[in-house]
Amino acid sequence: MKQLQIKRIYEAPSLDDGVRILIDRLWPRGVKKEDAHLDYWFKEIAPDPGLRKWFGHEPERFEEFSKKYTGELEHQTTQIKQIKDMLKTQNVTLLYAAKSPEVNHAIVLKNFIMRE
Repeated sequence: MKQLQIKRIYEAPSLDDGVRILIDRLWPRGVKKEDAHLDYWFKEIAPDPGLRKWFGHEPERFEEFSKKYTGELEHQTTQIKQIKDMLKTQNVTLLYAAKSPEVNHAIVLKNFIMRE
């Protein structure tokens, strides 16, 4: 298995990114589509809008958010399988727009994929 990474979409692309997948439901502010260097946009794998709004990136809600989002991910078998299949032959970078590198859905998604 190759490397699974997470990165803010605002960071410059690098050669070791491999396949670049945006995992946000909404397009990130201030990013031009041609500058994003995306291979895929998996909107459906992002948290449900209600869950995302409830979470609000509040650190004290992250543990509960992680549990609820993990429950949602258990039903996203198609896109999870696609990512795992890509990882067999190439690096994959999951891109997100959240400001915090410690409190965001990309961390939960990466952990979920690595546990599977």
